[in-house]
Amino acid sequence: MHVAHLSLADFRNYERAELPLEPGVTALVGPNGQGKTNLVEALGYVASLSSHRVANDAPLVRAGAERAVVRASVVRDGRPLLAEVEINPGRANRARLGRAALPRARELVGTLRTVLFAPEDLALVKGDPEGRRRFADDLLVLLAPRLAGVRAEYDRALKQRNALLRSAGATSAARRGAGPLPGIEVWDHQLAALGADLLSARRYLLARLAPYVARAYDAVAETAPGGTGAGAAAEGGPADVVRLAYRGSLAEHRGEGEEDLSSEAAREAGAAPRDVLAAQLVEAMEQLRRREVERGLTLVGPHRDDVLLSLRGLPARGYASHGESWSYALALRLGAYELLRSEGPGTPSEREPVLVLDDVFAELDARRRSRLAELVAGAEQVLLTAAVPEDVPPQLTGRRVHVRAGALQLPLDGGPAEDAVAGGGPADGASVPEGAADQGSAGDGDGRG
Repeated sequence: MHVAHLSLADFRNYERAELPLEPGVTALVGPNGQGKTNLVEALGYVASLSSHRVANDAPLVRAGAERAVVRASVVRDGRPLLAEVEINPGRANRARLGRAALPRARELVGTLRTVLFAPEDLALVKGDPEGRRRFADDLLVLLAPRLAGVRAEYDRALKQRNALLRSAGATSAARRGAGPLPGIEVWDHQLAALGADLLSARRYLLARLAPYVARAYDAVAETAPGGTGAGAAAEGGPADVVRLAYRGSLAEHRGEGEEDLSSEAAREAGAAPRDVLAAQLVEAMEQLRRREVERGLTLVGPHRDDVLLSLRGLPARGYASHGESWSYALALRLGAYELLRSEGPGTPSEREPVLVLDDVFAELDARRRSRLAELVAGAEQVLLTAAVPEDVPPQLTGRRVHVRAGALQLPLDGGPAEDAVAGGGPADGASVPEGAADQGSAGDGDGRG
């Protein structure tokens, strides 16, 4: 799988942009704040219908425009397929696949698969549980696109149930636990059914992902200063150094411990059936009813769970060094890539995700930078961003597109970069900048763009 063309209309700083792409490596090079990250963000939006930088869609639409449109020509098994999404902040997004309008935008998910490496990835190791839950759920959706609907419906049901709990908290009888709470049982069962589906899928995913992450950590850390890869192998293998566990709010409520998902025995044992998990969730909600009304929150379910990352038997979040934390973050992304290409849906060509490395090499020391470049160089398509040419590792030779103030310069027939690609201009000829001069900084305040 690879992307042959990316087209933007009113996305971030781009009024219009056309970016032809090829298999292999393409480096987007230019100073920070010029629009590089906006391009890879748009590509990721087609894949997941979400941004890795912001929680809502409003910042994605160019100032003064009502909506943004992103189109990607995706080549799967040699056949091109046009994927299009129209971003409408505050309203339902719309999507098309080929010439057909899709009933729901989320049906586009799975057409394109990407794995993104970004500076924010360090938060997967050092940050709060929310980031690790999102990492797991984003990967789940790429492996099983139907779960995009489960995820959206769970979030919707959770908001409705929390609203009911908050309204009930305003009455003294409900706070004392006196009398029933009208309508809550309906939301209990709906949320439990969806939560059981999500919980079961997460457990299965993490059990499959764990060995890939362990091997990836060993590969990344093998030559890094202070790395443990070689030593880990001597002590019994990478799985003895890096381990994944699932800390579930349901299990904690039931007095059960965290679930180690790195051992072969744990993977073979599997999780409780969905109907059992759903019944357990309903029971827990009933038992927690008084506390939930007092706090106006649902206190049990996948939205309160965490993926625990350990390194040599200690929590990586508190004990891993900065370098080890980066190795772990890279291992999570590399593990996701290997899982998708090995066990994802479709043919071998369709399973191969597009690798996106957004300004990540500038964050790494020289040895980790070199090791990561070696590990991703063989991917079918790699799209990376860098502030200066020196940040592009020599192992990742390929096309270079220069980005400045929203204007793209493309190489012509292997020659030097030339002005190219703005609103509807020829894909491999000169054109004018994308109208970014009156938009201010191309970035959105994160120092990249």
